Amino acid sequence: MRSIARWASRPEHSRGRLHDERPGAGDATSVRGPRDAFQRDRDRIVHSISFRRLRHKTQVFMAPDGDHFRVRLTHSLEVAQIARTIARALGLNEDLTEALALAHDIGHPPFGHAGEDALERALAGQGGFDHNGNTLRALMLIDSPYPRWEGLNLTWETLEGLAKHNGPIARPGWALAECDAAFPLELTRWSSLEAQVAAIADDIAYDNHDIDDGLRAGLLTLDQLLAVPVVAREWDGVRARFPDVAPDRLVGELIRTQIGTMVNDLIAETERRLVGVGDVADVRAAGRCLVGFSDAMRDDERTLKRFMYANLYHHPRQLEAARTAEGIVAGLFTAYRADPRLMPGEWADRLPDAEPWRSRHIADFIAGMTDRYAVSRYREAVGPIDLPDGF
Repeated sequence: MRSIARWASRPEHSRGRLHDERPGAGDATSVRGPRDAFQRDRDRIVHSISFRRLRHKTQVFMAPDGDHFRVRLTHSLEVAQIARTIARALGLNEDLTEALALAHDIGHPPFGHAGEDALERALAGQGGFDHNGNTLRALMLIDSPYPRWEGLNLTWETLEGLAKHNGPIARPGWALAECDAAFPLELTRWSSLEAQVAAIADDIAYDNHDIDDGLRAGLLTLDQLLAVPVVAREWDGVRARFPDVAPDRLVGELIRTQIGTMVNDLIAETERRLVGVGDVADVRAAGRCLVGFSDAMRDDERTLKRFMYANLYHHPRQLEAARTAEGIVAGLFTAYRADPRLMPGEWADRLPDAEPWRSRHIADFIAGMTDRYAVSRYREAVGPIDLPDGF
């Protein structure tokens, strides 16, 4: 069996679940296979409706009609692969790391950040909308396949890592605050190393795989990318290794090489930061992120991000698609507020009478939609819509 480092999270030391599932607590989960608590969390996420919906939710391109573009599901799988590789090298708990990586985007509404912006405006007077808080809300309240409680009843460590996906939180939004009140997650402290690894694996994945999708879509060119120093360095190395191969055949090798360089730098820098760290308690008490790039790689990664925002995420075609997406989400919210009977029966029947719960309930329904379901519901509830290139 692979050894685990002293700073790794251990399932036998878990702080448990909100609803007791230990033998004798009245539930049969204790006999469903020889799995520990973090393995069960990972499996519950994979089997959840929320996870399955990610296959039709935007990563970069809205409701893409091309089979080869990434969506939230494929992105999450790629994050999990990168995160698990890093966790193994650092001696961390791979199952907890994988669970966090697989679930980190579950709270995204249809159309990614465009949909989130529309829901934020729609709920401006009712507490706003945040996809990370909605991840916890989906997993603790909305996605409820079990007969005795709401949610998936994940362990404290998994929920804590998802809540603090981007670090400690001093002022949580209403959704996260409600979840924290039910099961306190120590929001102002740093999370486990597994959670820190999952968060930075997310950056590594989209920094590089979005390049691949941007080139495939024709929104980026290789010449543009070579103006970014870290890309140019890796490209020179790839061309030197394969001088007789056509450049268009080497894009995949460029992406793989960049990921490898980032991962190797991250592991080396994190090992340096972990010198003198004793256990998980020391990790949480460190007062800073212990998983990270070297200063040089951090600067390179930030330069690459700035390039991607300027040339891909804010490309005119992407902005046009985003405006349409925001209109779809805003139109659905307005229609359901005016006539809740337009929602499916189970959602309409449970609609609260008072605000802010009424508006938040409608937002819960919209946030769970896939891109294509949102388009179809808009056409039913609002009317025809012409979709621009990018859908």
